[in-house]
Amino acid sequence: MSTHFAICVDNEGYPVSLERHKMYSLLPDDDVGRDGDLRVIDESGEDYLYPAEMFVPIPLPEEIEPVLLESFGRNT
Repeated sequence: MSTHFAICVDNEGYPVSLERHKMYSLLPDDDVGRDGDLRVIDESGEDYLYPAEMFVPIPLPEEIEPVLLESFGRNT
């Protein structure tokens, strides 16, 4: 299992960009991960850095992730 999705649990300071309790797509970025951030595709449809503590990663089985990634791509 890998993690390409997370649920927002805190949107303080970003009420327009993030909705609490909503699932977001993550983009891999090893550099920002070391700094405690996540690269998230937010409500604007663009990717931005947010503090990792604002999210709970959702590990999903590999066969489910491609379906969700495709679905997210259709909505942007």
